[in-house]
Amino acid sequence: MAFIKAISYYLPERVVTNEDLVREFPEWSVDKVAAKVGVSQRHVAGPDETAGDLAEKAARRLFEEYGIAPSEIDFVLLCTQSPDYFLPTTACVLQDRLGIPTSAGALDYDLGCSGCIYGLALAKGLIAGGIASNVLLLTAETYNKYIHPSDKGNRAIFGDGAAACLVSKDGFAEIGGFALGTDGSGAQDLIVKTGGARQPAASGHESVDEDGHVNREDFLYMNGGKIFNFTLDVVPALLESVLSRNDTAKDQVDYYIFHQANKFMLNTIRKVCAIQKEKFYLDLEQVGNTVSSTVLIGLKDCMDKGTITPGQRVLLAGFGVGLSWGATLLRF
Repeated sequence: MAFIKAISYYLPERVVTNEDLVREFPEWSVDKVAAKVGVSQRHVAGPDETAGDLAEKAARRLFEEYGIAPSEIDFVLLCTQSPDYFLPTTACVLQDRLGIPTSAGALDYDLGCSGCIYGLALAKGLIAGGIASNVLLLTAETYNKYIHPSDKGNRAIFGDGAAACLVSKDGFAEIGGFALGTDGSGAQDLIVKTGGARQPAASGHESVDEDGHVNREDFLYMNGGKIFNFTLDVVPALLESVLSRNDTAKDQVDYYIFHQANKFMLNTIRKVCAIQKEKFYLDLEQVGNTVSSTVLIGLKDCMDKGTITPGQRVLLAGFGVGLSWGATLLRF
């Protein structure tokens, strides 16, 4: 068995409010931004602040809050799509910066909105296989570095941040079975097209999609309509699958924490899946969509506020870039 033993997170100091955005885009109003995406402010990494920096601060906060010594860690998993370098892997750099023993394994994995769920699955597998006993799972993203300054839609949604989670042989939440999925045919619907080996040089190319949004190959592009439809297609089936794998009925789930994509999408998913409002986490207001960290941030906040208590079953789900999706059930 594998358990979550500790959770912390870190947000950059710089804050961009809706008022800040409206000064740049006067055709918007503060209320319009908040109503559309459910975000009032978002934290943005500084010019010299990387995902590795954010992950390090989240890990140090975890160690401090829970009295964990770096020497206890025997594997580091870092989920990021904005690594510090093409090589070496940022997890290896963090092993050294955090003072984790050189006997520990360390690797990055490139995944976004479902990254937390996949990380929990990998960590559980490492423990079940006897490969590790204390896995430090880190999620860190600086999407704002990929967003064009004039892309007001994505700038309103995304915030930067990092989360840290210790997965161990004991803890406060047992990690149950998983349902995972992938559909790479939708890769072009959420992408930064240039900068990698396929298209290494900036192209400066721009086009307009069917919804009238500008697709800039050198910056983050999201086809909002297709991503929205994708979630409506996969999430209901995902819930059925993960409940079945955990031999749990829907009415036995006490709380749901989904990837915090945006307010409209989450409200629609909740209604389609017939989930009671009081059982459903929705809180992007102060942090925005932090990609792979949203689920862990939500879980930590719910625990701190007493929304989640011992004896409860909590369903976690992530879905998005890849396209990919995943869910698991925690037993507190």
